[in-house]
Amino acid sequence: MKVSKSVFLFLLVLSFTKGFSQFTVDAELRPRFEYRHGYKTLFPDNSDPATFVSQRTRLNFGYKTEKLYFYLSPQDVRVWGDVPQLNVADENGFSLHQAWADVLLISDLSLKIGRQEIVYDDQRFFGNVGWAQQGRSHDAAIVKFEPSFMKLHFGAAYNQDGEALAGNILTTNTYKSLQYIWLHKDWKPLSASFLFVNNGLQYIDETDESKNDTRYSQTAGVHLNANLSKFNFASNLYYQFGKDVANNDLSAYLLSLEATYSVLENLKIGLGGELQSGNEYGAPSDGKNKAFNPLYGTNHKFNGFMDYFYVGNHINNVGLLDLYGNVKYAFNKKSNINLALHQFFAAAKINDNTSKDLGFELDLVTSHKLSEYVQVQAGYSQFFAQKGIEITKNNFDANTNNWGWLMVTIDPILFTWQKPKTENNKQ
Repeated sequence: MKVSKSVFLFLLVLSFTKGFSQFTVDAELRPRFEYRHGYKTLFPDNSDPATFVSQRTRLNFGYKTEKLYFYLSPQDVRVWGDVPQLNVADENGFSLHQAWADVLLISDLSLKIGRQEIVYDDQRFFGNVGWAQQGRSHDAAIVKFEPSFMKLHFGAAYNQDGEALAGNILTTNTYKSLQYIWLHKDWKPLSASFLFVNNGLQYIDETDESKNDTRYSQTAGVHLNANLSKFNFASNLYYQFGKDVANNDLSAYLLSLEATYSVLENLKIGLGGELQSGNEYGAPSDGKNKAFNPLYGTNHKFNGFMDYFYVGNHINNVGLLDLYGNVKYAFNKKSNINLALHQFFAAAKINDNTSKDLGFELDLVTSHKLSEYVQVQAGYSQFFAQKGIEITKNNFDANTNNWGWLMVTIDPILFTWQKPKTENNKQ
């Protein structure tokens, strides 16, 4: 009742707004069943596979005028059964995924400020991690200059874990300070982006507080995309330097190239490879760290859906060479199927006696749209482990590693209200 009254009052205020304005409310309900038998790491002996249903629920409010875009997205993330039926309180599943305003300052120049998703290019370095039920968002301010011929963004964030009277030590598991520049330009048939990121992580010395510090790494790189008739080419080139949080000198890189060919209107095949540098024997040494870290990208999208690499794991390790191919076939406008194959190698030496071969992964995903607002997806993946991955994951049990899931996404538009421009109310 309180929510409906608040929405009614909001709409009443909007009705007196001069000029063009638009108010929309949409929702998302996304339950997902998963069977995990070796997802994210090799399956151990004497364990049962995990099965559960997780669910994301979002309610999104958007309000637009000629000079303002305000957006609010509360969400609830839960696993079915994590609270009892007659519950008094939930398990902290409710959160604020986004709450931001994009304010037009002058022509082509705006400021977007608040809690927001930061998504650029193919999401290799900045992404919303849409597969994860909670998603990723940042508390940040972004100045955007977007004339017709280019886009230039400058973003910054500074994090604390509360209001304090003294001290600036961050204990939350996030960055302390972040600044970046993103420049994008489109030509025909090429588009290119440049990204520079200054990433500051909090270092805490447990014995000497005077040594507490923010340690900065820098990442610079380009994303290229070209469409040539039936071919599409995409590439990423990033170099990482500065200091890691352990104060090692950082020198690392990521190189990738992917080609996609449209055989038919409903059939596409792709081949690609990605190399992320790593450390010999799986750890920094002599004060040097050569392992690339993709930081805030949607890493589930890359390097196999079973998330053996760079999804909260494989950081500062032996790196990765991922050679892959995929086939996507659309039965019609509502249904499609996608098969991806990955061959993984370590980018650096695992040890003196082991091949760099980490294993092979198969990912199969199918999708069907039941209606305008209802979609069903299902997937099956299997990882065929080699000796290299057993060493890096410290598991030698030689079990089968597979994973299956079924997900329903329901995302209706609940309400739309628009006040058009008229001669009498133009701003």
